[in-house]
Amino acid sequence: MEPFAFLVEATDCGGKARAGTLFTAHGPVPTPAFMPVGTVGTVKAVRSLELQKELQASILLANTYHLYLRPGPDILQEAGGLHRFMGWNGPLLTDSGGYQVYSLARTRSISEQGVLFQSHVDGSRHLFTPERVMDIQRAIGADIVMAFDECPPYPCSEDYARRSMELTHRWLIRCVERWQATEPLYGYPQALFPILQGSVYSALREASGRFVTQVPAPGYAIGGLAVGEPAETMYAMVELACDILPFEKPRYLMGVGTPVNILESVARGVDMFDCVIPTRNARHGMLFTWQGIIRIKNTRWQRCFEPLNPTLFGEEGYTLAYLHHLFRTGEILALHLATLHNLHFYLELMRAAREQILSGDFEAWRHRVTPALQSSL
Repeated sequence: MEPFAFLVEATDCGGKARAGTLFTAHGPVPTPAFMPVGTVGTVKAVRSLELQKELQASILLANTYHLYLRPGPDILQEAGGLHRFMGWNGPLLTDSGGYQVYSLARTRSISEQGVLFQSHVDGSRHLFTPERVMDIQRAIGADIVMAFDECPPYPCSEDYARRSMELTHRWLIRCVERWQATEPLYGYPQALFPILQGSVYSALREASGRFVTQVPAPGYAIGGLAVGEPAETMYAMVELACDILPFEKPRYLMGVGTPVNILESVARGVDMFDCVIPTRNARHGMLFTWQGIIRIKNTRWQRCFEPLNPTLFGEEGYTLAYLHHLFRTGEILALHLATLHNLHFYLELMRAAREQILSGDFEAWRHRVTPALQSSL
């Protein structure tokens, strides 16, 4: 099958939840899929081999802005692209840096030309234009790349959201023109995904959906959510977007989220996710389980000798008491084990959701597991 074909294999929830497969040059991605976040070319505290062999991750995410600053496009190109540089043989997706337009608001300025950033590393200033972002992503060599966009803050006025969306649309046209004028650097095809914006305004989301779907693309992304808006508002915007986006193309919801956020979004038609929650929260001692959330630093786990994730580590592996001890003593191994555990859980969650959609039981299963997923142990 040709790279970037997408096959929907089954649906549930009235045809909205989908189980499918996205075919890329570096292998297939079963969907729904979660992408562990490797911002600077590494998923923090985890080796690429562990991601591939032990966790069986099918696709990773990296960030254009951060890789541009360090190590830089020239070094990545000399290395033969990010796949070779980080020792990862599977598919990669890169965010374009649009989220940094949002998150670095104090050190950037936006114009029609692009975004002028002040580096968070050394204070130097850099201009990101749609054209430059496409060139950087060619050098990185990700299988799937994002168009350059502005992620508007929440809350913002409808007028601001409209102007931001229209700027993102104009940048999209420039991204496409630059993309079509250049070629992949490493002998395999890359795919460009447009991003649907519009903040929390239904009319703007609809307008953005109509605009981006006029641009032929192998898939589409939903941006500008999970930035502080209420969960129910996010779900409404996700459902609206999925109703507009083509059924036969993969849909990627950027930066979402908790296990419950993900299942709710799968039910509304999303196929791909990324979020720093499993890795960042792991480093602070928060573990996600099917029974609820464990805060492993709490004293109640000091004498709990039950195994930590026996599926991953084995029945005779590490105990919760041992992990509690590692966090209390500041041992680096704590970060490694907790991160492995959380990523394993997120990836297992996606595999379970896929199996439930394939069997036609996703809706009942989702309602059955959700209460425990958001409870604390």
